Amino acid sequence: MSEAGPPDILDSEEVSFEEFVAASSGRLFTLARLLTGGHRAEAEDLLQGAFERAYRRWGRISRRGEPERYVRQMLVNASVDRWRRLRRHPETELAVSGADLGIADDTAAVADRDLLLRGLAALAPRQRAVLVLRYFEDLSEAQTAAMLSCSVGTVKSQAAHGLARLREITGEAAGRDASAMTREGTVRHD
Repeated sequence: MSEAGPPDILDSEEVSFEEFVAASSGRLFTLARLLTGGHRAEAEDLLQGAFERAYRRWGRISRRGEPERYVRQMLVNASVDRWRRLRRHPETELAVSGADLGIADDTAAVADRDLLLRGLAALAPRQRAVLVLRYFEDLSEAQTAAMLSCSVGTVKSQAAHGLARLREITGEAAGRDASAMTREGTVRHD
């Protein structure tokens, strides 16, 4: 717009920033839309950035008078900067192959985790502690024995019994799941 453009409505001194935004955001948004070629989201970003910069300098801007003219100039400058940035680093669409269109299905992993947690909950407390320390915390048999104040032999036997029981508990459920999936034709055997 030219110097003889539309008059600024907010010329008064000591206008709060909130009052300025409330009174001028419609006109400034229209300007931002025109500057961005009608792209609403880009116009909103452009105007938000101009308001942010104006807020940081509001004391000086409001004392100079004609704050809307000043913020209009900020919008134009930000728009020019955006054009330059896009020219130097053009945005490109993300290349997506046909196989990657969907979101990964994590239901099997969630089901496995749930099955394992339920199996661990069914174990005796000492067996559960040994399995968690040995396989989740990755402690050695000696470290596990020291943590539980028992012998290495006890750790070995509790681990063996716990794993066997866990296999029984999870194997029954896993067997049911595998047979159901085979009936549905979702399991491939390569």
